[in-house]
Amino acid sequence: MPAKLQRMSKSRSRAAVAAVVALAAVTGAAVLLRPDAPQADPSADRPDVETATVERTDLTSTRSLRGTLGFGAPKPVKGGGTGTVTALPQVGATAERGKALHRVDDRPVPVLFGATPLFRKLEEPGVKGSDVAVVMDNLAALGYTVGIRPDDDSKAEFTPRVVEALKKWQRKVGLPDTGKVEPGQVLVLAGPVRVSSVTAQPGAAASEELFQVTPTGKVVVLQVSPTEAGAVSQGAKVLLTRPDGRDVPGTISSVGTAVSGEQGQGAGPRIEVVVTPDRDEDVADLDSAPVQVKITTERREGVLSVPLEALVALREGGYAVQSPGGALKAVETGMHSQSRVEVSGPDVVEGMVVVVAR
Repeated sequence: MPAKLQRMSKSRSRAAVAAVVALAAVTGAAVLLRPDAPQADPSADRPDVETATVERTDLTSTRSLRGTLGFGAPKPVKGGGTGTVTALPQVGATAERGKALHRVDDRPVPVLFGATPLFRKLEEPGVKGSDVAVVMDNLAALGYTVGIRPDDDSKAEFTPRVVEALKKWQRKVGLPDTGKVEPGQVLVLAGPVRVSSVTAQPGAAASEELFQVTPTGKVVVLQVSPTEAGAVSQGAKVLLTRPDGRDVPGTISSVGTAVSGEQGQGAGPRIEVVVTPDRDEDVADLDSAPVQVKITTERREGVLSVPLEALVALREGGYAVQSPGGALKAVETGMHSQSRVEVSGPDVVEGMVVVVAR
């Protein structure tokens, strides 16, 4: 075919194709404009909304405070009586009832546990007092018969039976079995402790400060402001967050009553709070470390709650929740805890489905 005819044929073909496309477009438009044509559902392309249910739960509010894990603040221990210190304990040694931590004039000074130190010489039967109660309690704990003592410590009596028990114990620990005891012959401590440092030297006077002690188990010590102290109480359960992020249970073992001085510039007065881990093994791999102490300051039990994202702020003030159908129901909000908030209202019931903002 001549080249001119080929060009004319191609032009006609393109024109025909264009005409077909235009006709199809017009026909399609006519179909869409027909009143009896099926209409598309306008909600067909609407994304599904995310929902949650109103749940009845317990909510708690917590406060996180910084503390330090260790063996607690050391306390000094002084000796008593006369004589020369001839032996001292090693750092890390623990006090045991009836056993000596140090020696004076080369004689052991056994440890007794109690709240009242020996303040006089006990030698005459018939003497009464809280120091007698300490001697009786320790002898009984060590397995010696001392008789029945009154509940009132001040009425505890140094009887011949106590004297006899004291002599037996003195023979066993290597002391002269005189049946008498005086300050300096025993060391009275509040309870089991660990020697954290030794401050005296052999040759020192027995009445000097000998060493410093801490609790035998690890504790967390934190300093709180007087206003924060109102949220803590002795015996309260807490969570301790270790440096690795793991939470372990603990109990507040003491809350100081005296307000200490400034703890750094702008820190203000502080009160010491001591927390004891419930299980020693939870912190056995840590020596001294910073921890967070999570304290529950408020608890609400059995309240209705929704995720925070379910609340809709109203223009006129307050909040509402929205049903999947779009209806808004006004709610009163209460305590919020982490990702949930307490709600109430006449139209709010347990199990109700509400929309949650994405």
